[in-house]
Amino acid sequence: MRSLSARSLASLLGPDAASGRPAYRSLATGVRRLVCDGRVLVGTRLPSERALVTELGLSRTTVGAALDLLREEGFVETRRGSGSVVALPTGPDGLHLSGAGLIPTDVPPDVVDLTYAALPAAAGLSAAYERALLALPRHLATAGYHPQGIPEARVALAAWFEGRGLPTDPAQLVVTSGAHAALSATLRALLETGDRVLVESPTYPNAVVGSRRSGLRPVPFPVTDDGWDLESLEIALRQSGARLAYLIPDFQNPTGQLMDAPTRSRVAELLRRSRCTPVVDETFVELGLDAAPPAPFATHAAGTLTLGSAAKTWWGGLRVGWVRTPRAVTASVVEARHSLDLGTAVLEQLVLVELLTAAPALLEDRRAEARRRRDAMVAALRRHVPDWHFTVPSGGLNLWCELPTDRSEQLARVGERAGVRLAHGGQFGVHGGLGRYVRVPFCVAADEADEVGRRLATAWQLALGAGPATPGAAPLIA
Repeated sequence: MRSLSARSLASLLGPDAASGRPAYRSLATGVRRLVCDGRVLVGTRLPSERALVTELGLSRTTVGAALDLLREEGFVETRRGSGSVVALPTGPDGLHLSGAGLIPTDVPPDVVDLTYAALPAAAGLSAAYERALLALPRHLATAGYHPQGIPEARVALAAWFEGRGLPTDPAQLVVTSGAHAALSATLRALLETGDRVLVESPTYPNAVVGSRRSGLRPVPFPVTDDGWDLESLEIALRQSGARLAYLIPDFQNPTGQLMDAPTRSRVAELLRRSRCTPVVDETFVELGLDAAPPAPFATHAAGTLTLGSAAKTWWGGLRVGWVRTPRAVTASVVEARHSLDLGTAVLEQLVLVELLTAAPALLEDRRAEARRRRDAMVAALRRHVPDWHFTVPSGGLNLWCELPTDRSEQLARVGERAGVRLAHGGQFGVHGGLGRYVRVPFCVAADEADEVGRRLATAWQLALGAGPATPGAAPLIA
């Protein structure tokens, strides 16, 4: 079980942890905020009352009353043999998140759907389909099954990796039906039921769902406003014994954080020492809007499996993804993938080849369009919800907004009344939490962003007046 020392908790709380009156309520508020913000993770064992009294310089009565209040609210549980453990309040059904899976659903025509972090099709996509159709006839005389992907697609992907500084043999590549399918095949190939998977918190929700539905146990470590918490990563590796780590170093979903080269090197070293295999999701890697990302994570860790997809760069309807594998595990990934499906559509793979060939010119326009949408959404949020705080990301498609108070679930619940559908922060956490955050993709057209800002402001006012959130009632997301 993950544990937190009294010194570490005191550092997170800061010097004014109990400056309010009454002091016990101020201390409880500080701990509650750390849990809701994902800085202290669910399942963490808290230090003893005696240790907190000594470290915080407070009375035993104050510390005890604060813990009692947190127990009443459901943020702390007392377990025999484990002491006080961080938890989250649950509703009558015991759920923090929807148990239906994170599946996009239809919305009314007058509602703006902000649960998608995806752009409309890129310019040049239709032309790529037309060229692919010309190349299709030579494949029609075959059975059409290619569990590893057609040779042309693997050659094109290998050249793409090579151009980014990562020499790759086409035999190392497995083409799949999207990055999520690539992750599923990878998990099935490398892990057994009950194994632990290290994941960032917050992270891509379907990675958590996919891990759990594969019989695996996701173990979180925080990604904060300052980036990846390497101390927490080291502790999580040591205490969990995780065999695999799922990471999104390039414009992380949902925070937009970009892992710099020194941090990549340090993370790779921590994983290597712990014999934990990195699985890196590069879904957003081509959407560097202000600067190109550093060299691929796999240049720091030779054993990395790298996932990619055409969905975010080109179009969500182009269901092509891939895994770049170390040679030693390629066959295992192909076998695992074959247990999920028999191959990716040949025409879509040919489209990917055409897009990769034409990529330099097409990507310049794609990034310029995404940049316009980002800047318009940033301006709209600053105008209409100025008390929401966020860092403008240098790439990707998301703004990770910190709310003034813990009302994220209420905001998602009432959003459609104001004409927006949202994903609340808890949907991006392994155990929920993150109640002061909401993801706002900047995927609407630039000239529509101000109207979206107005609707978000209306939804926020409704959320501030709403009652307690209903666990499990949030929208499903992609």
